[in-house]
Amino acid sequence: MSVPPNGSRTRTRVVLSAPDIDRALTRIAHEIIEGNKGADDLILLGIPRRGHPLARRLAARIAATEPGVDPDAIVGQLDVTMFRDDLRRHPTRTPHATTLPPAGIDDKVVVLVDDVLYSGRTIRAALDALADLGRPRIIRLAVLVDRGHRELPIRADHVGKNLPTSSAERVRVRLTETDGASGANFDGAGSAVDEVVIEG
Repeated sequence: MSVPPNGSRTRTRVVLSAPDIDRALTRIAHEIIEGNKGADDLILLGIPRRGHPLARRLAARIAATEPGVDPDAIVGQLDVTMFRDDLRRHPTRTPHATTLPPAGIDDKVVVLVDDVLYSGRTIRAALDALADLGRPRIIRLAVLVDRGHRELPIRADHVGKNLPTSSAERVRVRLTETDGASGANFDGAGSAVDEVVIEG
């Protein structure tokens, strides 16, 4: 349990541990392969910050199952900063580089990868960003966590875990690639890496 500066206590509970995340990503990778009937024309585009490492992990699992797949050749990163509809309220967002695989995205099956699906506005921005980069044949969405509270008609095709939450709660994802291999968790205590917690 953490104690914010105002003195009120915030309850924190772990809802996905490192093994849980590992199992969820393995299942999603197999779902992607099955839905695509293999890995032909498959591109995984991670949305920064944590969508990109998740996309890389998924690509590694797909490559382990599908002979001849180079995981580096099917992964890219899609920055949506300039396509967000809340830039006026949050003008200081830091852009990330957009990197596409060498084959591009035209006529490909593009799977957008993100850590948490909430209102759907980030994914709407991602669709707008994709329209500037090419014309995929199919666009699908894979998320580690779907917490509900959609504001737009967007749903994920592949979900690691559905988490019923209240709008007052916060879902936090911590990954080795973005949050370090050791250190403090969200309430300041030592913690293992790779976890999803709910605060509130």
